Amino acid sequence: MSTSKRRGNHEGSNPLQRSDGRWQVHVRYTDQYGLNKRTTVYGRTAQDARDKASEVRKRLTEGLPARDKRTTLETFTLEWITSALAASDRKSTTKTMYAGVARVHIVGSHIGGLALDKVRPMHVEGWIVGLRAKGLSESTVRSAYTILRAILDTAVRDGALARNPAAAVKRPKVTAKESVFLTPEQVRALLDAAKSSRYAPLFSLLVNTGVRRGEALALRWSDIDFEDKLLRVRGTLARVDGDLIVTSTKTAKSKRSIPVSDGTDRLLKDIRKQQVRDQLKAGSQWHQSGYVFTTEDGQPCDPRNALRALKSAATKTGMTGVGLHTLRHSAATAMLTNGVPLKVVSEILGHASIVITADIYGHVSPDVSREALATLSASLLA
Repeated sequence: MSTSKRRGNHEGSNPLQRSDGRWQVHVRYTDQYGLNKRTTVYGRTAQDARDKASEVRKRLTEGLPARDKRTTLETFTLEWITSALAASDRKSTTKTMYAGVARVHIVGSHIGGLALDKVRPMHVEGWIVGLRAKGLSESTVRSAYTILRAILDTAVRDGALARNPAAAVKRPKVTAKESVFLTPEQVRALLDAAKSSRYAPLFSLLVNTGVRRGEALALRWSDIDFEDKLLRVRGTLARVDGDLIVTSTKTAKSKRSIPVSDGTDRLLKDIRKQQVRDQLKAGSQWHQSGYVFTTEDGQPCDPRNALRALKSAATKTGMTGVGLHTLRHSAATAMLTNGVPLKVVSEILGHASIVITADIYGHVSPDVSREALATLSASLLA
């Protein structure tokens, strides 16, 4: 047998043949914390061991870990949920969604059982194929991929992996779909069918302002400026881990001020009058929450209950596929078809970019364009 001599950082020992016939080389290095470490590689021949040692030294020179960790993806995912995800600046609703998707679609899956160092792009692609085979929507599949990639990015950051195998896989696409909207006649019929519901004022506000349901339910009276007729969107109400809480708006541009029409002004004043009556009736049971939309005892409204009420009203009118977001889409469509500039509509809706507005409401463009060209022809022929 040959003996090995200690060498400098990133250098390997001379090949040493073991009793089982394999050859080994020790590679010593200093880790990111300044600690002296050693890793050993094995080969069938002395040259094979040297080549593997050379690969380790190359990784160390590039600032990569000597070896990928053999922790399973499932184990790392669970650690990621309680550490990296919890510490991130993502919205609490997003954290809850990410954790849920990770537990359902990564933990317990075939890819989840693989060691981190064994995960390859082909495994990620096979996992995506499996998700589609389950009948999951395109958006859910893409979200799952985004979450898996974030988990593996963290593994690379922490030195558990040299490279992210998901980064080599194309992000699953989501086919653009035109938003569902109601005609003015359908909106009036829906609101009429819902007039006996406690949530009728909420439905009217949604269709008259285009705000998101969570934004409307997060409104407090302090957000309403009756003097200047402005409605200030400052947050969004959502259920997180069983509790109703107000989180930050969807994007920075979602935090905005919306002009209040005379009709909406009367609606808000009627809501306030009804709330005073509710407070008198509830007496000591009243919760002074400050919200515009509340239950009979002053607590914030659950978005799920509002949706149930709208579905019930839609059933009465024979409409299908109607949700609270449908009212927002209907408001946007009505503004565009009546000549409101796209940029103005985008600002009212709180979209991060006018491009998003154009993509979502592309179905309106033909009618608007046709009217514009008719106006142009009329002016030229006049």
